Amino acid sequence: MGNQTGVLDFLLLGLSDQPEQQQLLFRLFLGMYFLGTLGNLLTILAISFDSHLYTPMYFFLNNLSFLDLCFASTTVPKMLINYLLESNVISYAECLAQMYFYIAFGTSDSILLSAMAYDRYLAVCHPLHYGIVITPHLYALLVTAPWVSTHLIAMVLSIFIDHLSFCTNNKIPHFLCDVNVLIKHSCSDTHINEMLVLLLGGPVVSICLICIVVSYTPIASAVWNVPPARGKWKTFSTCGSHLSVVTLFYGTVTGVYFNTTSTYTSQKDMIATVMYTEVTPTLNPFIYSLWNNNLKGAVGKLLGLKHFSKRQLQYFLPYFNIDAYFMEKMND
Repeated sequence: MGNQTGVLDFLLLGLSDQPEQQQLLFRLFLGMYFLGTLGNLLTILAISFDSHLYTPMYFFLNNLSFLDLCFASTTVPKMLINYLLESNVISYAECLAQMYFYIAFGTSDSILLSAMAYDRYLAVCHPLHYGIVITPHLYALLVTAPWVSTHLIAMVLSIFIDHLSFCTNNKIPHFLCDVNVLIKHSCSDTHINEMLVLLLGGPVVSICLICIVVSYTPIASAVWNVPPARGKWKTFSTCGSHLSVVTLFYGTVTGVYFNTTSTYTSQKDMIATVMYTEVTPTLNPFIYSLWNNNLKGAVGKLLGLKHFSKRQLQYFLPYFNIDAYFMEKMND
């Protein structure tokens, strides 16, 4: 370690310091982590073992599920262990490693979502050219590029964080080691670190969000011009699940990293972080399976079922607030 830190450990204060609330949070996050892990693993296995799903869209979805699994595993297990042991200590090396993978997987998620939006744009607006443009080499590149670029970004930010001094201020009012939180708690000059976060992190999220908006604008126009209502639903259903995931992810990321100083509070920051680090990866596989009949069928085959009946799926309705009309349209 080349840093000049005066502390060997950090204290993650977490979401609450009340024992009763900590027990409730432990059960809640353990259940969510189990559901998210199970859902993403089922998605990965269903796509891998069903040859009918060997298409670019499901290739991207397979990688997204793997990223969500890694993203949640970066922060949640440590938080669960702290609740279980009634300790909020994290070593400096663990904190730096957690920050590295948190940046790498989170940024990869953002880039992959924009690549999936481009894939949906070609499929809806240029279906005749889709097979020519989206070649195996291209979608392999669209998946490989996020992994390489984001790990380089995470490496640069981690190296510069490692050279900061933290003196005796080792209490972090968060449940994870975020780069912005560490910069705020450093007692050395952080101008270079702040500039790097803006130069490396800001453009990636902004460009990805612009790409998604640019991709979905012609999609919305194309769907609007489809005459029958049923045709509109079938056209939009191919990208509705992705749009829902994008809304969940970017809605909460914006609340964390694009917040004004006057409205910023550590509690709001933690709640928004929980949404996109734990809630979104947990809901993603269920959103895709509920919107996508092919994926439902693949998961059914994997579990030894012929199909998911409407009666079986209705057990999930209270959790996802989907009405009967929506379900009927989905089963068509």
